[in-house]
Amino acid sequence: MKKRRISLIIVMIMVLSLIGFVVACDNKTDPTGTTAPQGVGTDPAGSETEAPADPTDDKTPDGQIQVGIVLPTKDEPRWLQDQAQFEKILSSAGFTNETLFSQGKPDVEKTNVESLVNKGIKVLIICAHDAKAAAATVAAAKAEGVTIIAYDRLITDTEAVDYYVTFDSVQVGKMQGQYLVDNAAGEGQPLYLYAGAATDNNAFLFFEGAWSVLQPAIAEGKFVIANSAEAEALKDKAELTREEISKIIGQVTTDWDFNVAKSKAEANLSAADEEMKGDVAILAPNDGTARSIADTFAGDADITSYMITGQDSEKASVQYIIDGKQSMTVFKDTRTLAADSVAMAVDILGDKTPATDAEYDNGVKQVPSKQSPIVAVTKDNVKEALIDSEYYVAGDFTGLD
Repeated sequence: MKKRRISLIIVMIMVLSLIGFVVACDNKTDPTGTTAPQGVGTDPAGSETEAPADPTDDKTPDGQIQVGIVLPTKDEPRWLQDQAQFEKILSSAGFTNETLFSQGKPDVEKTNVESLVNKGIKVLIICAHDAKAAAATVAAAKAEGVTIIAYDRLITDTEAVDYYVTFDSVQVGKMQGQYLVDNAAGEGQPLYLYAGAATDNNAFLFFEGAWSVLQPAIAEGKFVIANSAEAEALKDKAELTREEISKIIGQVTTDWDFNVAKSKAEANLSAADEEMKGDVAILAPNDGTARSIADTFAGDADITSYMITGQDSEKASVQYIIDGKQSMTVFKDTRTLAADSVAMAVDILGDKTPATDAEYDNGVKQVPSKQSPIVAVTKDNVKEALIDSEYYVAGDFTGLD
């Protein structure tokens, strides 16, 4: 009898132990019966531990973005190319990043910057739509401890800009002007001038560079200005003040807009007399406006031929050059510009001083800057400059030798 009691006690202990085991297992499921996620459990003190951060996540473990990028618009191929370069290089370097577009609206640009600052960015790379309007936006970001890199377009009238990464904008204009001078048809050739947006500091630099080369040829009579009374009045002046350039740009601005460029070209041709047609030269500020202006001039029966400049080496304009509808473009390798910007950001994040090779006056300070090289591209060297360099592939174009 005594042995039976002992055996019964042992059985009861075993049953109670089994019940305890089942209860312990049940405690590892949530109220719906779902097993706890892998990587989440309890520490010896009974508190819940966090799952390790996903190494493929595009944010740092604390949810912050390290580098914020704000570009002008999604509507121009150039800026989409820049976005792709930034994201590729930054991600490859192991830095979290996010790109936002302002779509040509300063208020959207401001909101974009605020959003990135709230995500904890340490570096802001920004290509401002409006050089002056962006000053207050970057000043607010700077006050939050963000280092500001102006990208391609200098932000003016503020101390907040730390660095500027750019192509040599004056040299871009010089290349455009030099092409027209080197290929002039003869004495008295009509010259149509067009410029970028008056809100963009680069538009002034491009025109400054072009004017420095064109003005001597204009003064000598090689060119006759066809569409700007302001430029005509200053044709004997080699160096223009910013105010003087502003007056010219006020007459010939395209606002970097294809439709504005087309309308302005149509108006200029409608107002032009016979002497201002025939074989003409056209200073177009970039590729997008160049194509619009070129199509407009090509459609005028009184235009015998035209030569026209551009910049950015957009695919559509490269095809225009191959087809003989655009004369040249300035190749600004965005891979290099983006890489220079990333190198600056990496130095900043590593508490190092970025390398610079120039300074630009933004009206308040001399901004330390890094300039990237540029190349003039015509039909003669388009393959060498753009295909052999692997910027584009030959299959992107037709008629390429």
